[in-house]
Amino acid sequence: MSKATQLQCRCGEVEMEVDSPPIMSTECLCTSCRTAAGVMEALPGAPRLREGTGGTRMEMYRKDRVRCVRGAANLREFRLTEKTKTRRVVAVCCNTPIFLDFTDGHWVDLYGPLWPEGSLPPLQLRTMAGDLDDPSALPRDVPNLKAHSAGFFVRLIGTWAAMGFRRPKIDYVEGVLDVRN
Repeated sequence: MSKATQLQCRCGEVEMEVDSPPIMSTECLCTSCRTAAGVMEALPGAPRLREGTGGTRMEMYRKDRVRCVRGAANLREFRLTEKTKTRRVVAVCCNTPIFLDFTDGHWVDLYGPLWPEGSLPPLQLRTMAGDLDDPSALPRDVPNLKAHSAGFFVRLIGTWAAMGFRRPKIDYVEGVLDVRN
């Protein structure tokens, strides 16, 4: 039996529940995640999202194991471009980044700052280090993958198989966040 974890935005208006454990605990260093983190951090009152490495800490979960239990009316999405398949979701009550949704995928990445102090699962790997100007400056505490590895995809495909190859939709985010300058 899995254990449910309660997560909330900074002001407590939005509450998420996830069935633990995550698929993977990662830090993404891709250009898109770093750019989006800068956009979200620039929102009034938003928490810091980027790690010291510049990457974004994320916990990867099956979509069928993530629920918004309170405050969905405060969730808004934005996309870096009109054509991107990924959307970032923010709680506009306090501008807390909540998750990144791969809309055609079976998983969602919840942002690390949602976890209460000291409860974030241990980091397992950094990915997309090849997007950095100098990946040699990264700490060597976990693997620093240049791109997504075969093992990364095997884990995702294994999870998808366990879900019966379903792709649940996250349908409780209804609004759009205008992040244009």
